[in-house]
Amino acid sequence: MKLVQMTVEGFLDELASDSPAPGGGSVAALAGAAGAALCAMVARLTLGREKLRDAWPDMEDLLRESGELGARLRALVDEDTEAYASVVAARRLPKASDAERAARGAAMADAALRSARVPLETLAVLRRLSVCAARVVERGNPACMTDAGSAAQMIRAAAMAASYNVRVNLPDVSDPVEGQRLQEQAAEALTAIHGAVQDIERVIDRRLG
Repeated sequence: MKLVQMTVEGFLDELASDSPAPGGGSVAALAGAAGAALCAMVARLTLGREKLRDAWPDMEDLLRESGELGARLRALVDEDTEAYASVVAARRLPKASDAERAARGAAMADAALRSARVPLETLAVLRRLSVCAARVVERGNPACMTDAGSAAQMIRAAAMAASYNVRVNLPDVSDPVEGQRLQEQAAEALTAIHGAVQDIERVIDRRLG
């Protein structure tokens, strides 16, 4: 059964077990998916409100985009755990001969690269989602302002967790140029997300007084 098909209680029990996966990378994607769902909720609660008619076209676009981003993040919940499983499988390969050691080393490098790229994609999706959150805070139903703000906080927490999971795998990436590229992309995405969330916080703090 896929992680995203489990009950909330079942997922949390699995997360709390002594199995190393699912772990932080899957939780990052799940937190982001929750943020996407909150954005979609606010968009839906804006549509149909006559006094907010001017925002309807924007909310319709947001509803579609947050749905697409949320679906990708849900898939990344399982993809992150699968990436970690490839690391475990590589570590278990035999290493008795030079040929076996070479094959094992190559497999471990490939697994590390995969395990860095999955949370990097999570970050890329979260970056797009942070823009959605900013739009929904600015133009969405004012009665749902704190829900939109909660989406932003989920996005920020998810981004931090995803960035950790990129960085932890970089030492095992065999190509230093690729490793540097991954690190720079992760840092750039994280900075953009932090900036978007800080802007959202300022809007919400001003409205709440």
